[in-house]
Amino acid sequence: MELLTKVTLPEIPCKITHKEAILLLGSCFATNIGENLIKAKFNALSNPYGVLYNPASIGRILERVLIRNPYTEGSLFEEGGLFHSYDHHSCFSLTDSRKMLRTMNDARKKTAAVLKNGSHTIITFGTAYVYHLKSNGRIVANCHKQPDRLFTRSRMSVSEIVLLWRPLIAKIRKLNPAMKFIFTVSPIRHLKNGLHENQLSKATLLLAIETLKEEIEGVFYFPSYEIMIDELRDYRFYAEDMMHPSPTAVKFIWEQFKNCLTNNDTRLAIDEWQTLARAIEHRPLNPGSEQYKYFLSQTLLRIEEHTKKFPYFDTANETEQIKARLSRLP
Repeated sequence: MELLTKVTLPEIPCKITHKEAILLLGSCFATNIGENLIKAKFNALSNPYGVLYNPASIGRILERVLIRNPYTEGSLFEEGGLFHSYDHHSCFSLTDSRKMLRTMNDARKKTAAVLKNGSHTIITFGTAYVYHLKSNGRIVANCHKQPDRLFTRSRMSVSEIVLLWRPLIAKIRKLNPAMKFIFTVSPIRHLKNGLHENQLSKATLLLAIETLKEEIEGVFYFPSYEIMIDELRDYRFYAEDMMHPSPTAVKFIWEQFKNCLTNNDTRLAIDEWQTLARAIEHRPLNPGSEQYKYFLSQTLLRIEEHTKKFPYFDTANETEQIKARLSRLP
C-alpha cells in the first residue's frame, strides 16, 4: 500500500559536476540548496545578492551584471542609521556606505565571472508578487521594513515574466553559449498574502517557467515545490512558522536534487567526502591523547588520498585545519 504520492523526477541530461562553477539565485530555498552544494565541495556561488524572491528583481540584478553597471552612492538610501539597497537583501545593509558599495560590487563581479565561465544557473522563484516604489514605479527586491504607504503591490503575469526572462537568457547565452538554466519554485509558503493568493502566485511562476522550458533549449525545471506539497504533505515537514521546510524536508529535497542533477561518479565523490567531513568535524573528549593525534594523522592521509582520487576537489582549507590541530598537540 502506497502511503504517499511519489514525485517523478524529470530527466535532466546536463548534470552538474565539481569541475564547473554554478550560480544560484533566488529565495532562501536557493540558499539551502547552495549551502548543500558548497558543503559537497561544488564550486557554487550561492545568492551573492542575498535572498531574492520575485522574477523581476532577480532579472534586474542579472541585467546590471551583464552591462557591467557598478553600484554607486546613488544606488543607496539611508534609513534608521543604515544604508540600504533596493537590489539587495538587508544582510548587505551597513552604517558605512563605502564599505557597503565595495561588498555590493564584489558580489557583482563574482556573479559576472560565473555567468561568463560557469555551467549552470539555478534560479528559484519565490513569489510572483512585487512591490513598486510609489515615487518612481520601480520594483524593489526588499522593502527593508519601510512603511507600506511607500509601496504598491501587484502580481506579475505569466507573460510579463516570460517577456523579461526570454531575452535575458539570450543575453547570458551570448556571453556564455554553454550556460544551462535550472528553474525551480520555492516550496516556502507566503502566508502573509493569504493561502489563495499564495497558490495564484505559485501557479503563475510554474506556468512562466513551463513556457520558458518549452520555448528555449537548455532550460529545465526541478520540482522542489511539488516534492514539498505532495511527497512531503505533512506539517511535520514544516518549521515552526508553518511556512518554511523543516531541516528534514530540506535534506530530503537536497537528496532528490542530487539524484536528479548529478551522475553516479559525482554522487560517489560527494558520499565519500561527506564521510571524510564528519571525521574533520570530530571533536574528541581528550584532545591531548595519543589516540587523537593518530586520528588526525590518519584523517590527513585520507584527505590526501581523496584529493588524488578527485583532484578537482578544493581541500586546502581542511588540510590546513588538520595540520594546525596537529601542530598544537604536544
